[in-house]
Amino acid sequence: MFEFMFASMVTILPDYLFRRYVQGKRIGKEITLFSVWHVLRYGITGCAMLTVLLITMIFYFHPSTTSAMSFFRTVTILPETPGRVVSVNVANLQEVKAGDVLFTLDDARQKSALSSAEARVKEVESTMELVKAQLHAAQAQSQSTKATLDQAKNELQRNLDLQTRNANVVSGQEIDRQTARVAALESSYEAAQANEDSIEAQLSDQLPAQLDTARAAVEQAQVELSFTQVRAGTDGTLQQFNLQPGDYINPILRPAGLIVPAHSGTDRIQAGFGQLAAQVVKPGMIAEVSCMSLPFTVIPMVIVDVQDVIAAGQFRPTDNLVDATLIPQAPGSITAIMEPLYAGALDRLPPGSRCVANAYTSYYDLLDSGEVTGIRALGLHVVDTVGLVHAAILRAQAVLAPVRLLVLSGGH
Repeated sequence: MFEFMFASMVTILPDYLFRRYVQGKRIGKEITLFSVWHVLRYGITGCAMLTVLLITMIFYFHPSTTSAMSFFRTVTILPETPGRVVSVNVANLQEVKAGDVLFTLDDARQKSALSSAEARVKEVESTMELVKAQLHAAQAQSQSTKATLDQAKNELQRNLDLQTRNANVVSGQEIDRQTARVAALESSYEAAQANEDSIEAQLSDQLPAQLDTARAAVEQAQVELSFTQVRAGTDGTLQQFNLQPGDYINPILRPAGLIVPAHSGTDRIQAGFGQLAAQVVKPGMIAEVSCMSLPFTVIPMVIVDVQDVIAAGQFRPTDNLVDATLIPQAPGSITAIMEPLYAGALDRLPPGSRCVANAYTSYYDLLDSGEVTGIRALGLHVVDTVGLVHAAILRAQAVLAPVRLLVLSGGH
């Protein structure tokens, strides 16, 4: 309507004024309802062509969308382990802080596992003390055997020396007996050494490893016990939280509720523009939004980022080739992320609000630099100027939206 009215001002109206005051044709005489086309054919044709041109220019260089929303995150409340609720510390719609205990599960099994793990640690520690005592005994036995072996070797060597000087002093039988005794003591000493090494290895490697395993089991049991206290993972407000003591909670099948994080969806708006605007919508563009939850208000925004892919073209790898004929017919959209131009502009906008958004192309800096002149500069001026039409349309939508919803649609 705005485009047609503007186009008629420079086409149909001048044509009519020329026919009326220059050619002297009169309404109701030469200009009638049946002769309008013949008389004003040049103005009507020019108006139609200019209207189409204006609409195309406005919607291309100043794209609009009704698919704008302040998306917000939700955090699902799930326990790390299944269990039956024994106490609930909060209520639905209550604000919580990260780390607050929301509810507690039955912890009898976890406490039993922790007690068993702690008992295993004490058992290994007492075994280590016992093995230390065994090591002292083995060392004493090894030293005693070593002393006896040294004495036997000395006696054998002395008798061998005596036999060398006088063969009749020491009998060969005695020499054989002492030699066998030395061999037996050497075997006993080696066995004592092996026993000492075995005990040392047990004390330095095996038992510390068992102790580390037992302590790790204690830590795991403590972690499992801490899982029975379900805490808030972030600051926010509880939603759909209606737990009662005795309820059974499962991390896979039954969540406990949701947390809407604080300030989620209060600082950004995501808008989906048509693919035709892919070469127009860029970061830094000025935009405006009007939301039903904030009637009669137009909020100035700025585009801070544009998603570099179109979601409609995504696919998940499978064992079947993608058939191009099965591609969804919806062309998809360019997702632009917008932030308020002024701080606090979205404070009164509830997260999840559906909005209408306009983005405006601006060539002011290019024109102000003087790099373009002539016809191109005139064209860029026209592009910037017709953005006013789209801005006026958005404001008309903001004014008429409550009327259309409450009156024309029956209040739904």
